[in-house]
Amino acid sequence: MSGPTSASVAGRRAVAEAIRAGIAREVLVAHGAERTQGLRDVVGAAAAAGVPVREVDRSRLDALATEHHGVVAFTRSPTLELDERALVSMGFADDAVVVVLDGIMDPQNLGAAARSAEAAGAAALVSRTRRAAKPTPAAVRASAGALLFLPHARVANIPRTLERLKDLGFTVIGLDGAAPETIHDRPCPAGRVAIVIGSEGAGMARLTRERCDLLVSIAMHGRVASLNASASLAVALFAFVLPSRDR
Repeated sequence: MSGPTSASVAGRRAVAEAIRAGIAREVLVAHGAERTQGLRDVVGAAAAAGVPVREVDRSRLDALATEHHGVVAFTRSPTLELDERALVSMGFADDAVVVVLDGIMDPQNLGAAARSAEAAGAAALVSRTRRAAKPTPAAVRASAGALLFLPHARVANIPRTLERLKDLGFTVIGLDGAAPETIHDRPCPAGRVAIVIGSEGAGMARLTRERCDLLVSIAMHGRVASLNASASLAVALFAFVLPSRDR
């Protein structure tokens, strides 16, 4: 994992999760911020954890983040970042799920995908180091703090990482709108699974698709042709992957 860095997270839920994760160093609250239950929960959690809380001008928070809702926390490390070597050395459970994002560019989509992955009990999230969204404060906020708990491997070469996961016994499943089989046509394979989703529009890169052991789609019944990437991931995790773990 990466060493400590100076960073910040914004928004009441993300700040509360940073305090829970034990990485918050200081909480800044805007002068005059409405003392909602959410803000009271943040201040109470900070007090219980011994994290100092300081009131500042709202302009100070505006300079640190957008949509901060009156609260920002300085943290020691924004996310649990791994490299490829650390990822494959994690010691996965026999039924581990890893989520792989191939070219997701929007921090909101990264955050939403991380939120779904963490809620589904995924062991790790994988994304590119280049031409992909970074785990910015906006992504952490969109993840509702999930990026503070979910190990996130940022790798230079997605196809190579998939090969290394396959060496560890993972079945690689790609979500592909053109795949003839849907997630309802067959059960998810047992054992370790890596589920891959590509960028909106372009989808998975060719070499990534070639590394997949199985391609599946999500059946669409309305007039909209597809779901966005993070919504597709959530459907696949909760309607395809997790039911296979409950049998």
